[in-house]
Amino acid sequence: MDKNSKIYIAGHRGLVGSAIVNNLKAKGYTNIIGRTHSELNLLDQEAVAKFFQDEKPEYVFLAAAKVGGIVANNTYRADFIYENLQIQNNIIHQSYKNDVKKLMFLGSTCIYPKNAPQPMPEDCLLTDTLEYTNEPYAISKIAGIKMCESYNLQYGTNYISVMPTNLYGPNDNFDLEKSHVLPALIRKIHCAKLLNEGKYEAVVKDLNVKNIDEAKAYLADFGVDKNRVEIWGSGQPMREFLWSEDMADACVFIMENREFEDTYTLKLDSNTTCSPNEIKNQEIRNTHINIGTGVDISIRELAEMIKSIVGFKGELYFNIDKPDGTMKKLTDVSKLHALGWKHKVELKSGIEKMYDWYIGKIK
Repeated sequence: MDKNSKIYIAGHRGLVGSAIVNNLKAKGYTNIIGRTHSELNLLDQEAVAKFFQDEKPEYVFLAAAKVGGIVANNTYRADFIYENLQIQNNIIHQSYKNDVKKLMFLGSTCIYPKNAPQPMPEDCLLTDTLEYTNEPYAISKIAGIKMCESYNLQYGTNYISVMPTNLYGPNDNFDLEKSHVLPALIRKIHCAKLLNEGKYEAVVKDLNVKNIDEAKAYLADFGVDKNRVEIWGSGQPMREFLWSEDMADACVFIMENREFEDTYTLKLDSNTTCSPNEIKNQEIRNTHINIGTGVDISIRELAEMIKSIVGFKGELYFNIDKPDGTMKKLTDVSKLHALGWKHKVELKSGIEKMYDWYIGKIK
């Protein structure tokens, strides 16, 4: 990419999209475009086609998606599969139709089977049953990977798929019904701390409700009061977390330095030489790249870490009547490291930065 290349970030206000924008700007890119939902409905095929015809972006980061945690994924199953498929189909196809030079599709490590080997290598895709609660979302993301591979193989496009582990950072979603585990824990524990300290005005402001009684009733639905925070499950599941700005850096690094063929020729032994035709005749699959740290932590340890950082004096209650989800989800990041990138921000310092950001946002 040249510094003046026209780069479209789909989802430029989201967790990853906003971080990609900031990363590109910091590196001197000057022609970055984005559209809000009110400006461009990515579910609308005709509107997306017109946008691409009018703007003619040279590079695309497809970071727009409908996302959520266990509750949202399991409750809004039809919405998750329909909306994500529609967004992907529209953007990937119009990128092909309008000669986009390179596209990056962002998915999720929930694409892997529930009982995948740990850590999860890219090659375990489609080898077993998916975790039930997020199956529709996962299938949409698998379809996106296969769509990118298929366009590359049929049309010679240069589309790369990356599968991030659990992300967190500035501009995250803190909605207690729809957010992922880490931001949800931060908000729940923060509100419990405010209740514990009698800072009722701050609680009302944080939740944007009329009064403290309404705030307490709302928080009670999520197992939060001044002395205790409820957390779904046993606390034993292990999860991996990546700072969103690290994710953005990985995306920009790959877009700047790697091509689609790099995602599968790495499988060849260093002492093996293959002709272009031999490579072309390979079964090319699982070309996506895991983006993560390769390090995980239990939900219990995560909650205790957040409790310490926030300064909550009450207790954490792990409700074993609620689902745990997959017990372990750790990415194999050897392919990513071989491509030349490694994460920089460790979890504790990332949570501290995220909490500072959250406090600044609600003041």
